[in-house]
Amino acid sequence: MKTSLGPQDINALLAPLTDAEQRFARHFPGETGARQPVHTVYGGAHLFKAGTAKKLGDLGLRALATYAPDPFAFARAIDLPGSQTLPSSLAEAESVAKAVRENPELARRTHRHAALAVVLYDRIKEKLAREPIEDYRIDFEDGYGNRPDAEEDGHAVAAADETAKGMAEQVLSPFVGIRVKPLSAELRTRSIRTLDLYVTALSEKTGGKLPENFVVTLPKVMMPEQIVTLRGLFDALEKKTGLAPGALKMELMIETTQAIFAADGRVSLPSLIDAGEGRVISAHFGTYDYTASCNVTAAHQSIKHLSCDFAKHVMQVSLASTGIWMSDGATTVMPIAPHAQAKDGPPLGPKQASENLESVQRAWKLHYDNAMHGLVGGYYQGWDLHPAQLVTRYAAVYSFFLGGLDAASDRLTNFIKRAAQATLVGDLFDDAATGQGLLNFFLRAKNCGALTEDEAARLSGLSADELASRSFVKILAGRRKH
Repeated sequence: MKTSLGPQDINALLAPLTDAEQRFARHFPGETGARQPVHTVYGGAHLFKAGTAKKLGDLGLRALATYAPDPFAFARAIDLPGSQTLPSSLAEAESVAKAVRENPELARRTHRHAALAVVLYDRIKEKLAREPIEDYRIDFEDGYGNRPDAEEDGHAVAAADETAKGMAEQVLSPFVGIRVKPLSAELRTRSIRTLDLYVTALSEKTGGKLPENFVVTLPKVMMPEQIVTLRGLFDALEKKTGLAPGALKMELMIETTQAIFAADGRVSLPSLIDAGEGRVISAHFGTYDYTASCNVTAAHQSIKHLSCDFAKHVMQVSLASTGIWMSDGATTVMPIAPHAQAKDGPPLGPKQASENLESVQRAWKLHYDNAMHGLVGGYYQGWDLHPAQLVTRYAAVYSFFLGGLDAASDRLTNFIKRAAQATLVGDLFDDAATGQGLLNFFLRAKNCGALTEDEAARLSGLSADELASRSFVKILAGRRKH
């Protein structure tokens, strides 16, 4: 049958679309597939040591042992589903916990709430002992304050020395970085000098190497020119210190209204990311500075405030499929006991001990709820500010995945069986989108430690190689060949 259009005509028609598709793919490359940390811990630069991560993990374990000495006490503290039905006496708690640990699969079917509480508790303890901090930020901003120039100079060099020591001893967190002061008119000279001192001293100590997954955090971003300036500083430092071109990466603190909407009413984030020319890898939301910029009074500043949910949803829509990681903000109510026992003094009385327990557990519950709010909203990372918050950070992340495990397992197993039988033409797009979402559930659960690698493979119905591919489309293509 004769057609009116020849190959040249078709190619001419498709050329603009092909060009547009290529631009689209460059702008929206999709998820990187790399591991994203579940949190970032901020600590004042003057306090940073090579062994800080382990020290914070030890403090977190101590808080858990002190204020929730068994799985069921902790489950009640954070109000896990079914926690009020769990054993309260120490003897019964020990007996039930032992039974769960001896046969966890049976316990999941017969004592679901107890099984979740025990598995959650044990994995939190294991995580705090093995890898308590996933991402740490050496902070020269809010957690450090404004100090004399000579003092900050000294701390910048000392922090670099400790970073180099941590690299040599392999004790740094898997992700690490530095937060400088904002590039505002008042602070930009100080900010640039601190980063220069730190990077120069670090590169001298390490022979021009950075820690793995190193990033520089720029707070209070308001305009693309600030990112352009930091990018120029990166270029200059890399040339001067011998760092590889492009080695320095940045993350942006989204904590002003101008970082959400520009003066002309456009969403700001795309222009902020573009200004980095590939250097920007993440965007972190700042709850309290953002709510303050919206004139929310201190009594109502909260990570759950509607203004925060709106801003974070704008971030999600703007950054979807760009490969830029997003992080939720912090909970500033700390799990700290109001009464401290003097080193050589008498033990605390019952009333003081009770007030300590109530204060810590109340703060735990708030932090847990805030972290769960972020996870439900699609934010898989958040800030932590205190070692005792590590307990509830991992509790929230692990319970989020473990609580939805059975449903996700059934859905993914059945979905792959059905999709593998479908034609390549049919509903492949829907298959890929839904299947990738289910696959990502298991990948994130494995990466954060909620599931072991063997559990992730067994419960997802996938082989270790299929999980490692991180691609539902590749898994589907492989299954259809057999």
